[in-house]
Amino acid sequence: MLELAILGFLAESPLPGHELRRRVTQLTGYTRPVSDGSLYPAINRLTKAGLIERRADPAAGAARYVLSLTAAGRAEMLQRLRKPADHEITDFTRFYVVLAFLSHLPDVLRRRLEFLEEPASFFYDNERPLRAEEIADPYRRGMLLTARATSRAERTWLRETLGEEPPALDTTVTDSDPHAPAVPAS
Repeated sequence: MLELAILGFLAESPLPGHELRRRVTQLTGYTRPVSDGSLYPAINRLTKAGLIERRADPAAGAARYVLSLTAAGRAEMLQRLRKPADHEITDFTRFYVVLAFLSHLPDVLRRRLEFLEEPASFFYDNERPLRAEEIADPYRRGMLLTARATSRAERTWLRETLGEEPPALDTTVTDSDPHAPAVPAS
């Protein structure tokens, strides 16, 4: 995800390394801090692969450089956005990195919506996802209720963004599962 963030920010404009680090940290740092020990080796890998180029920036002083995306880097970024791995769709933090650069690739948004519309839970009875109402432990119940609210809000946003109507609802279904389709209150 670090490499995708680097490619994505450089697709917007060339940046010096310290500014790139600041932007990546703002995007991912609240959950996964970005250290120089991970950022600069990633920059070096992308440079050696011909996906980004580094050029000196004399105006900024000695040993300062600007990074920019190559045509191959843009193609790689678009490919990573078009075909993210399943864990990049299902993992909330990784999906945020994909989402940050998705503006013209709605097929990925559709995959995320499909994932969110499948019944799921953090807790199961054999293979059956347990609903919040079936959990006695108040902390686990809170996890499910929070996940349900987050999932409902994200599904609503995704449908609006994709220009889709909410699915026709079966009144026998409840939205007790974190990813179940929203059901209007009775």
